[in-house]
Amino acid sequence: MAIVGLDLEMNVLTWNRAAERIFGFAASEMLGGHYAAIVPEDGREGLGQLRDRLLGGEVVRNTRVRRRRKDGTLLEISASGTALFGRDGTARGFVIALEDITERQAIEDQLRQSQKMEAIGQLTGGLAHDFNNLLGVIIGNLDLLRDQPGNEPETADIIDQALEAALRGADLNRRLLAFARRQPLQPQRIDINALVARVAKLLARTLGETIEVRLSLAVDIGTGLADPTQLERALTNLAVNARDAMPQGGRLTIATHNVVLDADYAAVNQGVRGGDYVVLEITDSGTGMAPEVLARAFEPFFTTKEVGKGTGLGLSMVFGFAKQSGGHVKIYSEVGHGTTVRLFLPRTADETAGNTTAASGKETPLPRGRETVLVVEDNEKLRMVLLRQLTELGYTVLEAEDAREALALLGTDRPVDLLMTDIVMPGGMNGWELAKEAARLRPGLKALYTSGFPNAAFDSGALPEGALLLGKPYRTAQLARLLREAVAA
Repeated sequence: MAIVGLDLEMNVLTWNRAAERIFGFAASEMLGGHYAAIVPEDGREGLGQLRDRLLGGEVVRNTRVRRRRKDGTLLEISASGTALFGRDGTARGFVIALEDITERQAIEDQLRQSQKMEAIGQLTGGLAHDFNNLLGVIIGNLDLLRDQPGNEPETADIIDQALEAALRGADLNRRLLAFARRQPLQPQRIDINALVARVAKLLARTLGETIEVRLSLAVDIGTGLADPTQLERALTNLAVNARDAMPQGGRLTIATHNVVLDADYAAVNQGVRGGDYVVLEITDSGTGMAPEVLARAFEPFFTTKEVGKGTGLGLSMVFGFAKQSGGHVKIYSEVGHGTTVRLFLPRTADETAGNTTAASGKETPLPRGRETVLVVEDNEKLRMVLLRQLTELGYTVLEAEDAREALALLGTDRPVDLLMTDIVMPGGMNGWELAKEAARLRPGLKALYTSGFPNAAFDSGALPEGALLLGKPYRTAQLARLLREAVAA
């Protein structure tokens, strides 16, 4: 605790060793000097008010103020003080006690931010789940209409436009799920430099001629563990944000390097684990962000762009992806000096990178089947769409609203080749539990799971080995392919 004695003009009379340690000024430098030497310029007007309060007999306790070290560093300080009075009641001076709470304040701020983001994540995740069911009904019905024979060209065009809008809604929803850390990930060992180089070639064309893209890739970069598709999307989002911050053009630099985060770093960054990481650093020479904007940068739907120019989900998606991948993300920005986003991904011990080449998007005829499928889905409208889709694909369909109805059907002698069940259902039994009970009643019964929360049943986000899951909303083509995969499993 720094103890400072002052005279009535607030000149320093005593300056203890703790004050020397906290503020960097030796006692010889401060004795006889004014207390304002450790007060930032924007706080000096309040010194007169403080003096008047103390002279009036008030005792100041644990007031949070900012004070300045000798090197210019600003500190968060808890200050207490009182005036000293002689026996005749005349004020003789003041005693101020100052405690450095900078680190504690940073940890408390991190905790509050973490709790806020967690609460927003739970809210958006729940909304995204319900929205996925709505989109499933829309997309499923549009797919069925699109495949109807004899559609007029104008009708087909209207259906395609509606389907395109619904798929854009599904993409927005995926970003919400990414923020809530409930998107399905397929982590692989990635050659980070190769992925960045590939994305940079695409960015050079996407960002335009006024943006110069530079790479600074460390030669000894480690192998990162992440979903390559989501990492490419995160890099693209960050690059587009950087472009929007450089309306007159500028420079975008993408750098990679290894880093070890120690226990001290983890202590002041809520939710971060110490260890080896690969860092992707995206720096722009743009306008930068004000502190109040920076504080809300990761919140979904928060944006400083004009209406219609952005969804406010780009950075929130990056935040969720980083957290779900076992890493984290930090932003450093100053108005007029650009922005740097650092994306930390776990570095693997095995330096053999996986294949990050995307699968071919070439369309093939929809596979059909003749098996009997038991569909368990509590959303009636979505269930009706699914029944029509399955019938169109050649399957015989049985339906159940919940696990109880499904088990009753499985208890009869009706043939069932495949159980297709939602994971999150009312009634006390979820899809995983239903599948286990179904396997007891019908040994060898195949299962296919669906959910608006692709990893809702597991805190770790991991699926059981061999489990097949169809994330909502889905296209008829995705449904058809995964059905055949489930039957053949």
